[in-house]
Amino acid sequence: MSARHRERHRTGSIGWLRAAVLGADDGIVSTASLVLGVAASGATHGNVMVAGIAGLVAGAMSMAAGEYVSVRSQSDSEEAALSLERRELATDDHGEHQELTAIYVGRGVEPALAKQVAVQLMAHDALGAHARDELGITETLSARPIQAALTSAASFAVGAAMPLLAAALVPATTLIAVVSGMSLVFLAILGGVAARVGGASMTTGAMRVTFWGALAMVMTAVVGALFGTVA
Repeated sequence: MSARHRERHRTGSIGWLRAAVLGADDGIVSTASLVLGVAASGATHGNVMVAGIAGLVAGAMSMAAGEYVSVRSQSDSEEAALSLERRELATDDHGEHQELTAIYVGRGVEPALAKQVAVQLMAHDALGAHARDELGITETLSARPIQAALTSAASFAVGAAMPLLAAALVPATTLIAVVSGMSLVFLAILGGVAARVGGASMTTGAMRVTFWGALAMVMTAVVGALFGTVA
């Protein structure tokens, strides 16, 4: 007897993975850039830490609010589409059968078989069949605003804590070098892990995240140095 073939797909983790990676990446880049910019302006070590902690709190709340509003809007759109589909199923059952049949025919199923599949699926769960095959809404990929908001806030805070911890443990004279170096290492690890979980190239993911993080930190440090000199 052959072993049962089981495929493992990553689509179920796309939602939370996206929010977590985006939050942690933003946490590292934003906080490290803020710390480097303030440090480059000639501020004291204490002022650098205050700015970094404030950036952590503000960034986490901003990520949570932004993610919630975005995913909540998606959830509202899905609910509106499902409500319309319920009304259509209640008022035009025959038309909905034809619509589902046409979808399967368009995907390559023979008309007679497509009609039989549509009848059986609608008898089992009419709304679920239309939500999945007509609207593209599934339980796995449906919008979850609270989950997305909490994931984004928590991952941002974790990411932001990394450069802050590095800044807290080193003297002011080596702060810029240590924070920038450690932050780039954290970004490379994050990019590689995220790519691995998503099934993509770890090297490409690490290089992409590290490049943009380094660019952001350099630009912020330059701005801090220029304005610090002017002040």
